[in-house]
Amino acid sequence: MPVSEALLPLTQDPGFWTGQISDTDDLPPQLRVSFPVVDGYALVLEIELPSGDRTLGLRRPSSSEPVQLGWAPASGPYPAALHWWELESFARVIALDDPLLPHPGLVVALLSPFAPATADDDVTTIAAVREAAYRSLRREVPPAAPSGPEQAPLPLFADERWWPAPPAPSPQVLDEAAVAALSAPAWASLQVRAGGRFPHDDLFDLVRRSAVRMNRLPEQDCYPQTRSLARRIVDSGDLALVPALLGALTEAGCDHPTVLDALSEPLVPLEACWMVETLAGAEPGTLLRHHV
Repeated sequence: MPVSEALLPLTQDPGFWTGQISDTDDLPPQLRVSFPVVDGYALVLEIELPSGDRTLGLRRPSSSEPVQLGWAPASGPYPAALHWWELESFARVIALDDPLLPHPGLVVALLSPFAPATADDDVTTIAAVREAAYRSLRREVPPAAPSGPEQAPLPLFADERWWPAPPAPSPQVLDEAAVAALSAPAWASLQVRAGGRFPHDDLFDLVRRSAVRMNRLPEQDCYPQTRSLARRIVDSGDLALVPALLGALTEAGCDHPTVLDALSEPLVPLEACWMVETLAGAEPGTLLRHHV
């Protein structure tokens, strides 16, 4: 996963996402996380600590420093540095090349504030993708301490109600209230793409290369043999055929962990949708709209 060891503990702190980091001791002055996309391009997120101010940049091929796309304080408002469909395209390419990074996941949660909705976007779909991204944030939870009597209790006290187990902590980083608050896509307000210093040509080139990468996938390796089945799922909107698609991919020799994980049980509809759409060569959101 392209995430530094310093950033990972922060992402497991609910305050990191809500703008109130709980423990600011021993924080470095700045964190930088780089998400390689394709052909040497990368999206680079820099986070000032402990303020949480964030800068999103685009690193060109053969360049060591990114060009700024936008800056925002921790609590926003965030600039409309990316269109939502651009971010979703980049996230899909990133997920395909990083078996440890599911989609939706950390990349969407970190960067989606920089891709606010516009009047041309399907806000229901955006909210669903963001919701799944924030809900996918997980942390390790230690096993619960043993509870109960050390020896067999008297019959009067044998009922389990006398020995309530301590509540088990949730592995989910954010509670449902925080997920709901963060998932609602903000509307674009701070326009930075009109500026003369914005890297329009480089971003357009990255969009083009990402589209080529995604369009080629269904035609490579074992995927052409299963494209018709993926297309049937997209056309029907029914995920009941996903196990059959997984079996067909396995029989065809597919061993890509991201592809197989997205289609395996327990099935997460949004993760399955983006993978089926990809294998079918369908427009992003075509299948997802049936499940939001």
